[in-house]
Amino acid sequence: MMRIAEALDAFRPLRGDALVVPGRGGRYWVEQTARPELDAPLGDPAMGGHAGFGLGLALARPERKVVLFDSEGDILMSLGMLATIAEQAPTNFYHFLLDNECYATTGGQPVPNAKSVAYDKLALACGYPRAHAFEEIGDLQRQLPAILSRPGPVFVWLKVYPEVENEPIGRRRRWQTRSREQVMADLRAGLGTKQ
Repeated sequence: MMRIAEALDAFRPLRGDALVVPGRGGRYWVEQTARPELDAPLGDPAMGGHAGFGLGLALARPERKVVLFDSEGDILMSLGMLATIAEQAPTNFYHFLLDNECYATTGGQPVPNAKSVAYDKLALACGYPRAHAFEEIGDLQRQLPAILSRPGPVFVWLKVYPEVENEPIGRRRRWQTRSREQVMADLRAGLGTKQ
C-alpha cells in the first residue's frame, strides 16, 4: 500500500497544465499543488459527485487533461458514472481511485466487500479502454508517465493506507482555504474564460 500524499506527489511533476479535481484526496493536494488556479477542490459535492463533475469538466475542456482523484466510497455510491464515463469516452480523462477500504472522513467504517471488489476490472467491464491497479508506490512512479502519455479515459486503482479522521467534523482543521465560488472563479481565470 501507499500513502495518499505519496501517490499525489508522484503525479505532481507530471501534471503540466492538467485540470485537477482532487476529490477525497483534496486535503493532501492543496498542500502540494503549484497551480491552484487549475484545481477544483470542491470538497464533498455529494457522495459520488466527483466523477460526474470530473466528466463534465473533461467534456467542456477537451483540450486539457482532467485528472480526478476519487474514492471507492464515492464510486460505490455512483457506479453508474463508470458506465457513463466509458460511454462518453473523453480522451482527456484520467480517473484515479484512492482505495483505503473505509469511509475515512466519517470515522473509518469499512466499505462493503472492501477486500473483494476489483475496481480495475469493474472499470473495464463498464467500458473503460484501459485500467491499471497499483499497491506499491515504486510501481506507480515507474508506469505513471506512460499512463498519462496515452489517451483516456483511463482508470487507475491505487491501494492506499487508511488515514481516518476521527475529530468531529465541526472541530476539524479546514483544508479548503477557498470557497466553492472562489475555486470556480480561480478556475475560470486559470482557463482564461469569463463565465
